Amino acid sequence: MKSTPPSAPPRDAHLLLVDDDTDLLKLLSMRLRASGYRVSTAETVEGALNRLAVDRFGLVVSDVRLPDGDGLALFEEIQRNCPGLPVILLTAHGSIPDAVEATSRGVFGYLTKPFDSKALLEKIAQALQVGGVAHAPEDSTDIGWHDEIISHSNCMATVLDEARLVAASDASILIRGDSGTGKELLARAIHRVSPRAKAPFVAINCGAIPEQLLESELFGHVKGAFTGAATANTGLFLTANRGTVFLDEIGDMPLALQVKLLRVLQERAVRPVGASRAEPIDVRIISATHRDLEQALAEGQFREDLFYRLNVVSLTLPTLDERREDIPLLANHFLHVLSRKYHKRLRGFAPEALEALATAAWPGNIRQLQNVVEQACALATTPLIPLALVERALRVPSIEALSYAEAKQRFERNYLIQLLKLTDGNVSDAARLADRNRTEFYRLLQRHALTPSLFRGEPGDVSRERQQ
Repeated sequence: MKSTPPSAPPRDAHLLLVDDDTDLLKLLSMRLRASGYRVSTAETVEGALNRLAVDRFGLVVSDVRLPDGDGLALFEEIQRNCPGLPVILLTAHGSIPDAVEATSRGVFGYLTKPFDSKALLEKIAQALQVGGVAHAPEDSTDIGWHDEIISHSNCMATVLDEARLVAASDASILIRGDSGTGKELLARAIHRVSPRAKAPFVAINCGAIPEQLLESELFGHVKGAFTGAATANTGLFLTANRGTVFLDEIGDMPLALQVKLLRVLQERAVRPVGASRAEPIDVRIISATHRDLEQALAEGQFREDLFYRLNVVSLTLPTLDERREDIPLLANHFLHVLSRKYHKRLRGFAPEALEALATAAWPGNIRQLQNVVEQACALATTPLIPLALVERALRVPSIEALSYAEAKQRFERNYLIQLLKLTDGNVSDAARLADRNRTEFYRLLQRHALTPSLFRGEPGDVSRERQQ
């Protein structure tokens, strides 16, 4: 009859076994997998550290004597790089002094070979229980909650651990991160594992919708509220009632709308444009930005009271450069998805092509990587993507590396510059061509730091110099 630990192991707990005895590694791996654990192995200190750099583990079980060091040295490295990760040491040369020294340094357990497998299983179960929340059994609703986020890096795992903890609460969350890092994917994952998971998740990009339409999109309007309002619009807040509203690029929201959003958050009620009374709402707010909101506060571009309402919990997504170990994983994931899209039998990347992806600069982060992989897949004629196609895709500037808000801002500035050049800096004429009043046009020029006088006469620097 098979022996079992005193309690069931945490679902999918991942163990790292380190021993240069390959037969023992195979035997232990079989026993532990039969007991419900995931198992990875290494035969040296260096091999173990390499595995720890790219994977997350709930426990390390290591022999004391290894070809390139010893288990205590490995434990010290683990303490520096993965604090709190429990370690159990095994040795055929055990003694009481060795055990005392190991446990005094913080090693969780110490077993002498030959050891009883039941004793090892009990020690492993105890270590995982002591390991804390990160190793606790998952609720059935947790399974697959972040499947869309492809990663095995430690920095992303830390963000996901924090996201899972805060998802259970109703606190407002501000997700920070550069464009293309996956802020909306994280927001959706948080909603999926939150108590509001069965209610709607509604997302809106605050920088992609003109100011005059954004209020109506967020809060709704009644029929006839303004020219063109032929029918009533419920608005995203009421649509998301009892669910989650995701405000992407919140840093681009105009100040006038920031005031109205703050009122909605304070009163927990929405009054559609043109309506005579407010409707109560119950929503959880997750917002995101690539901007430095603290700097925006200092420059008067973002309201301090709204900032503190939204920034109850802050999560920061790493750039792709900060999680380079995920690049091969992401690239192959995109390749498998795109091979179906293009009806091609693509098996992967040539080694040198994968190396080129792993060492390239990624200012557009995951969005840019996906675009590069898609171009290579579209042009591929062989099962393995060659280096030449990857290099070609990397050389081509990609608009997909910009967010919609960034592309819109760039276009708007260039448009204003062309108008000012066409009218020799005459604001009245430029505003008339743009079908905007002078006051609004001046605000646009101020937003893009453009000075009309610089377009009169000799061409010069079109950007307004900051006053000293």
